Amino acid sequence: MCELLAMSANTPTDLCFSFTGLTRRGGETGPHKDGWGVAFYEGKGIRCFHDSDASASSRLAEVVQTHPIKSEVALCHIRQANVGEICLANTHPFIRELWGRYWVCAHNGQLTGFRAPEGFYEPVGSTDSEALFCDMLNHLRSHCHRDDSLEQMVERLVKLSSHYASQGVFNLLLSNGDWLFTYCTTKMASITRRAPFGPARLKDTDVTIDFEAETTPNDVVSVIVTEPLTTDEKWDIYQPGEWRLWRQGEVVMKGGAEN
Repeated sequence: MCELLAMSANTPTDLCFSFTGLTRRGGETGPHKDGWGVAFYEGKGIRCFHDSDASASSRLAEVVQTHPIKSEVALCHIRQANVGEICLANTHPFIRELWGRYWVCAHNGQLTGFRAPEGFYEPVGSTDSEALFCDMLNHLRSHCHRDDSLEQMVERLVKLSSHYASQGVFNLLLSNGDWLFTYCTTKMASITRRAPFGPARLKDTDVTIDFEAETTPNDVVSVIVTEPLTTDEKWDIYQPGEWRLWRQGEVVMKGGAEN
């Protein structure tokens, strides 16, 4: 399986601390050594980094760890390959344009034998993850409209996610830069940091940060991951079938498998 990391914040925030912890799991403290990628939204633009090498030893990952790229929404993925060869085309997150916005997707899991019908969006690589992302966007393009309400859009996303989850493991991060949609079938956790801020220590490497020195009293920053990254904070664990829509660091909509 792979591991996911996302951030939703109400002010441009860097991902250096969390990204440093996650990259250690890419071939050092974890087996996810088959590539990595991260996407940072900057307005309607995206700054992306992908590498088919292990993140724990990637020089490019070192650059991202030490360069504080500020973003309100970011998505990251470290890969343990199960479908598709190890190559750049198969590294997440995947990116497509829909309705004048870049949509970004990262997936953890496997949909055995998944085959998407042909449509406007086609996968470049050979992963089931990219195929289902294209299938999802093809459904949205056919059944929704750019002027639909957020509630209508999320209703469609939840139905699609439940359909994919019925075929295998489907842990999803999806964003259009305005919001972040997350769906869990097996493992996902989140933490929302707000004033009063305190220190935090990473599980996977000897790094501690004092968030009070890095933030303002009005900041709200939420991090969503496959497995908690810190040892001294209380993480909120998703339930199987649970979904949440994040905006500006807050959960604005949520539901379970029965919804």
